[in-house]
Amino acid sequence: METVEMTSVSLKRPHSEDGVASTDEIKRQKVSGKDETENNSGRNDETVTEQQEKSLLENTKNEIPNEEGEEQEDEELEDSEEDGDPESFADMMKHGLTESDVGITKFVSSHKGFSGILKERYSDFVVHEIAKDGHVSHLDDFSVPVDNEDPSEETFTVLSDEDKKRLEELQLFKNKETSVAIEVIEDSKEKRTIIHQAVKSLFPGLETKTEDRDGKKYIIAYHAAGKKALANPRKHSWPKSRGSYCHFVLYKENKDTMDAINVLSKFLRVKPNIFSYMGTKDKRAITVQEIAVLRITAQRLAHLNKCLMNFKLGNFSYKNHPLKLGELQGNHFTVVLRNITGTDNQIEEAMQSLREIGFINYYGMQRFGTTAVPTYQIGRAILQNNWTEVMDLILKPRPGAEKGYLVKCREEWAKTRDPVAALKKLPVKRCVEGQLLRGLSKYGMKNIISAFGIIPRNNRLMYIHSYQSYVWNNMVSKRIEDYGLKAVPGDLILKGATAVHIEEDDVDNYTIHDVVMPLPGFDVIYPKHKIGEAYKEMLVADNLDINNMRHKIRDYSLSGAYRKIIIRPQNVNWEVVAYDDPKIPLFNTDLDKLEGKPVPVLPTEGKFRALKMEFSLPPSTYATMAIREVLKMDTSIKNQTQLNTTWLR
Repeated sequence: METVEMTSVSLKRPHSEDGVASTDEIKRQKVSGKDETENNSGRNDETVTEQQEKSLLENTKNEIPNEEGEEQEDEELEDSEEDGDPESFADMMKHGLTESDVGITKFVSSHKGFSGILKERYSDFVVHEIAKDGHVSHLDDFSVPVDNEDPSEETFTVLSDEDKKRLEELQLFKNKETSVAIEVIEDSKEKRTIIHQAVKSLFPGLETKTEDRDGKKYIIAYHAAGKKALANPRKHSWPKSRGSYCHFVLYKENKDTMDAINVLSKFLRVKPNIFSYMGTKDKRAITVQEIAVLRITAQRLAHLNKCLMNFKLGNFSYKNHPLKLGELQGNHFTVVLRNITGTDNQIEEAMQSLREIGFINYYGMQRFGTTAVPTYQIGRAILQNNWTEVMDLILKPRPGAEKGYLVKCREEWAKTRDPVAALKKLPVKRCVEGQLLRGLSKYGMKNIISAFGIIPRNNRLMYIHSYQSYVWNNMVSKRIEDYGLKAVPGDLILKGATAVHIEEDDVDNYTIHDVVMPLPGFDVIYPKHKIGEAYKEMLVADNLDINNMRHKIRDYSLSGAYRKIIIRPQNVNWEVVAYDDPKIPLFNTDLDKLEGKPVPVLPTEGKFRALKMEFSLPPSTYATMAIREVLKMDTSIKNQTQLNTTWLR
């Protein structure tokens, strides 16, 4: 997946975003400009044929919300435990990682660093997606395309809340009823037609008919073809002249992309896999991106604006194709660093360097988890085929910031080595620990490989990609230490998709911005100078053979990839602004503009100064690392919590 990572680097308390592998990180598997993992939301063809569309429709089944109450319980637990005592959190984070632990040690600029607070408010960090054609996504239009085929607005209000509840229970097979009868009050043909339309459009999979009972008219809702019909977009009800996919701009606040899609799918009563997108976006931010959904009308989507918090949908259009994962030019960032200490000259020097030279394209801290057991260690154990170590690293007790129920689960595991007993300590079963314990309960302790396989594929691959990133970060730091910021013979550059070595007589034709470094794998070559040997030495120290990166389990075979070592952001602009109140926004968002909010009036002089910066980055780069280059600060949560003296809200 395309990566837009932002580890919190503010001097405020970061919000814990979960255990071994943060939810955000699990959803981002990209290790270079191309994905190494599959994603069902992406499609490989620009125009979907009728056969492909039919196949997708047949595979679209409804996600049953809150199955056994688990999902809802998970969310409530996550919300209730997100904030803890500040002192205990800071103390626990002493066990976390620092940048040097994952190979992030070098800078490219010569300016003196200064401090600032990033993400004091999530509205201080705004991301706008950039499509392949250079179009920047903005939410600036709530209007719905005019379509005579759309049901009337009354469709959304004709059913009572009680009717909707009964219909939803019928649709999701939550009771033993085979039908629901809705009495037609103020009977007329027009009224009956609207009720028919409402049931069929709001509760896909249900059919309706009209019956007379005791002299009264009833609309009877029932299942047309059993569970297989559940939530299938209705083929016969979609006009042939209309594109099969509704594209829209999603504006979201403090929610990551997958969570947002899960919320939308629940409200629409459809499965999340009918949505497609070009990349995932971070949680603690305001983000604007394009989404496509199969056979859901713009009218129905726009109706969600009335009932969703922290989301807005707009800029609707119908097209004949979904969106493909990774098919974007990048993202445009607007970032506010509050309470900066740098002088005007320091800031000018730092930002000019970012514009002209760029920053080291390190994998950011979120790639490696937030607890005392880094994800790359688990990845290394997988590659070593050491499955007992994999199990222990995921389940054993660990110091650091974790939720109470995870601590109890780990303690039970250490005491009993009983997966069933440990699982009982977990109210949240969908976390990695819960999934592994469920696998161990099913397959037994002697079949850890199968037990581990219960964890979703992308989550499993995240661990080995983390190890690749760990190696890459360390090797790039060594490359810059040994050879500086110039291209040298033996370096690698890309010609098309093929990596070639720079020869002695050709070195003057290239700069550091052309140089790439490999993520280890069976399908890459390595630099010819001593960094190539350093790769081998690092893997030998980890009991791995760089010449044999194929794993006996195909999923864990690493082909490798290439990644530029220096990224120069585009469209770099900045200004220093003064402010008095740390709670006020310092610029207007798309939603502010749509709602006609006035532009914030800021004093010429104030108690505090902020650096407002804008820049565009390609996919698979970490904005945190660009900001690190400006501030010259360690972006790890461990370092920031130790620096912090005042918890800010």
